[in-house]
Amino acid sequence: MASFSLMNPADAHVPPALWCDPATGVVARIVAALRQRDAHPARAVVLVPYAQLMNVARAMWGRCGHAGFVPRFETTRNWARSAGGFLPAGYDIAFDMARDLLTAQSLLSQAGFGAERQAWAGRVVELAMQLAPLAAAELPDARSAWAQRATRAAEAGNESQWFDIERALVRIAVLWAATSTYATDVLLTDTTRDQVDALIVLDGFQTDPLTQKLAVLWGERAMHLPLVAVDGPAGDATLHGATDPEDEADLAAACVLRHLAEGRAPVALVATDRALTRRISAQLVAQGVAPHDETGWKLSTTRAAATLMGALRACAHDASSDQVLDWLKGTSAQASLVLSLEARLRRDGQRDWLAWCSHIARSERPQDAALLLFTEGIEARRAQLMHARPLADWLPALRALLQADGSWDALAADLAGANVLAALWLDAEGGEITGGRHTLAEFTAWARDVLEAASFVPPTGGQAPQVVVLPLHQLLGRAFGAVVIPGCDDRRLPASPEPPGNWSAAQRLELGLPARELLESAQRAAWATALRNPFCELLWRQSDASGEPVQPSPLVQALQFDHALHPGIEPRSLREVPLQPTLRPLPSGALLPLQNVSATVYEDLRRCPYRFFALRQLALRSADELDAEVDKRDFGNWLHAVLGHFHEALQEAPTPDLRARLAMISTAEQRATREFGLSEAEFLPFAAAWPAVRDGYLAWLTGHEADGTTFVEAEPWKEQPLGALKLVGRLDRIDRMPDGRAFVIDYKTESAATTKERIKEPTEDTQLAFYAALVADDTLRAAYVNVGEKSSGTQTFEQAEVVDARDALVAGLIDDFSRIGEGAALPALGEGMVCEHCAARGLCRKDFWELSE
Repeated sequence: MASFSLMNPADAHVPPALWCDPATGVVARIVAALRQRDAHPARAVVLVPYAQLMNVARAMWGRCGHAGFVPRFETTRNWARSAGGFLPAGYDIAFDMARDLLTAQSLLSQAGFGAERQAWAGRVVELAMQLAPLAAAELPDARSAWAQRATRAAEAGNESQWFDIERALVRIAVLWAATSTYATDVLLTDTTRDQVDALIVLDGFQTDPLTQKLAVLWGERAMHLPLVAVDGPAGDATLHGATDPEDEADLAAACVLRHLAEGRAPVALVATDRALTRRISAQLVAQGVAPHDETGWKLSTTRAAATLMGALRACAHDASSDQVLDWLKGTSAQASLVLSLEARLRRDGQRDWLAWCSHIARSERPQDAALLLFTEGIEARRAQLMHARPLADWLPALRALLQADGSWDALAADLAGANVLAALWLDAEGGEITGGRHTLAEFTAWARDVLEAASFVPPTGGQAPQVVVLPLHQLLGRAFGAVVIPGCDDRRLPASPEPPGNWSAAQRLELGLPARELLESAQRAAWATALRNPFCELLWRQSDASGEPVQPSPLVQALQFDHALHPGIEPRSLREVPLQPTLRPLPSGALLPLQNVSATVYEDLRRCPYRFFALRQLALRSADELDAEVDKRDFGNWLHAVLGHFHEALQEAPTPDLRARLAMISTAEQRATREFGLSEAEFLPFAAAWPAVRDGYLAWLTGHEADGTTFVEAEPWKEQPLGALKLVGRLDRIDRMPDGRAFVIDYKTESAATTKERIKEPTEDTQLAFYAALVADDTLRAAYVNVGEKSSGTQTFEQAEVVDARDALVAGLIDDFSRIGEGAALPALGEGMVCEHCAARGLCRKDFWELSE
């Protein structure tokens, strides 16, 4: 990375002409205004549109102003903070989501909406935040009258009974805003006006109600100076078209790096989309450039917030096994026990944590003792957060849980973690924040909403950043070596932004909320400011991640129409990467002998020797998902269990009566559902098809038994020695023919055409031939029973030449494993569907083999 020459952090982003022009510069106009009013700089306040301009303005006064006293450059919030300490009390709007949500809940309860307070509190806070700047701009004595006007305006057009709830919420929000005391109230007092002889307002893209009110109160001692340039030469804006979001992020990062390499630091990276901005920032960090993000990001997206919320979700009564595992992996729990627990949960398919607790408690296996003790310890910690309690008791309980699991110290030492603890008042003394009684679910929702509303802005470290991430409107009054604006499409950069809230145009006008036209004017002014930079690069994606086409922003299209855009030069340099094809792997498995061989093991060897080597000899496998949706494979496993239980019951109490058999199979169905832990909602699609499957199977069974065939056993485990090997497997079912021969049956829930294809070539079908080898009978029958839901019902597909196929399979199996033991190579020979869903495809690297092969 090239080295960069950086200015002082205070004046690194300053356009000299705007501030220091001796005739029209902002500093010169401030000096002239003070002289005209005979005001001393030390008794003058200059209000800037946003906080980052305060240091810029002070630096510019020192550079091109006059020696001596300096006026105070402030925002209204910073001015109020310095004018006197303020702590919200009672029902004041605190602009702290943690307190404001609780206050909104209390107000809703007092208004008769106690049952709905949790659901509606967020909406009341949202309305109050939109109305609070208007109420704060009124004198405290005039807020009652403002509340009456605001209530009439807000309810205008909403007289229908369908809006009863919305009207009630608006009234609560209006009264809350009107009766609150604000930190900026000190600026409205006579005392503050007596201390300031001149008030100069540097106007930005939008007007602020409080600033306008202060200017009225100061009267002739106040004046407005426009900070937005109305003219000036436009820079050479260039446009880059990206194919998709990934390409757009890569292209934007390359544009930033090119400007830095050419000495145009600092570079402004305009944030139009948070996900895109974070992706760009990650690429810059990978290149050794750490952007300073002035917009910050939601606390809820930080690792610290995920740790805390994971602990709360894991303590829920209905927590899933995945949620508990996710929590445990971030604690000080013994790693080996956590891994053992995870392996067991995945192996047994235990998605529900309480179901696992019941299962392990019933286990009598000695090897489960350690897992049982570990599970009991987890339950003891979860139990501490199970019952409802007041919010004042929730905070110490959560703090104790985080301290007990070892998370507290890590959160406190982390910058984002400390912000998480502060946002939730976990680092405060008891009694500083109070609230009503909350269940765990309600407390979790409160914590989620608080973290979602709070932002985290990492510090700069005291050095001038090379890249600054900022909103479009914060380009005002600052100079950058270059401006890069990604996300210039019609969704992320509209010409007319959507006004916040559900207010109508008439209500906005009456209340004094910004109208769409005002927002559009501000957006276009900010856009024009960006285009005045000598190096402004615009980027837009031609399609979203879903492949849906995206159009350029109307602001970009207007520039294209005026021929004011230049095509961007590709900032990424092409490099030649020599082809390095992978050789076909030829491993040997001689040193990894297997003792037990199942049908699926030998099927892997026959389909692809390398797959057998990777998945069976090396025992590599992907972890099963715990929260996977119920699919047809689960239905097949459930069906196997149902039929097994049914035939065992029928064997104990034989009956040809259809009603009795229906009762038996219904009992078996309920038993299997309990065993698999399937909820009715998850199993609904298959439950709808089950009656047709059941009736078709019972009809088939009647015909199957007509010749005297009887059921013997369901899902028997069979072992058959074969030299140094042992054939093992669990059969679905074994019947007995009238002549004494065994009839091996394997259930299938696939399409009948697929099952029919299995028996087409006897020596190509591994499963039935292998199962036949597991049965001691010399002669036997074997068939697939396709249990279908269509009109064809259940059908039998018998392998007529199963004895010959078995003998050929046994001979081939002995020969194959002998050659493996002698060191024969195990190449990747899979083709077609064998490779389509193979877990070992990433290991054999088939897609990268030499073409000559």
